[in-house]
Amino acid sequence: MSDPHDADTVRASLARIASMLAPVHPDVAEEVLRAHDDPNGYVSAFEDRLEERGIDEPVDNLAWIALVDALTARGLLAEFDWKEDGEEIRAQLTALESRPSGDLWALFETTETSLPTYDFLHACGRHYREIGAALAVLDIDSDCYPVVGLRAARADELTALADRAGFTVEHLGAGHSGP
Repeated sequence: MSDPHDADTVRASLARIASMLAPVHPDVAEEVLRAHDDPNGYVSAFEDRLEERGIDEPVDNLAWIALVDALTARGLLAEFDWKEDGEEIRAQLTALESRPSGDLWALFETTETSLPTYDFLHACGRHYREIGAALAVLDIDSDCYPVVGLRAARADELTALADRAGFTVEHLGAGHSGP
């Protein structure tokens, strides 16, 4: 049996994730695959972007970081600090290109916006699931939460692809009861 994290499997999984999360932005997959195939070239080409993360040479999760950054640049991912205010989270999620239609925020109770960041993100995830959408964190081993929106029906596929590529996805609101 082949290694589930061999270079071809990782590359194919990254390409499918990029296509899933950015279906009208094929350049996202191009950036991610460049980071995978030519890490030095990617670091050189995206030096300014990576400097904000303290990266000046290839790192193990460079392709995953490239995915997060490419999605962010196209309004498909919001990155939250571990102590982000609920109203800021709401504003950034509302601005995402992948946001669900309709007034999701009507589902929220007034007290939910004052929850700590992690708990509020899970509340957002629960409400997204109520309308057939999902929120997922693309874990970059940092104290932030890079969050993407997608159809709930594709959540398990995202998790499986990320796992095959050697990365972690956490689905917000799935099984988290909160405070």
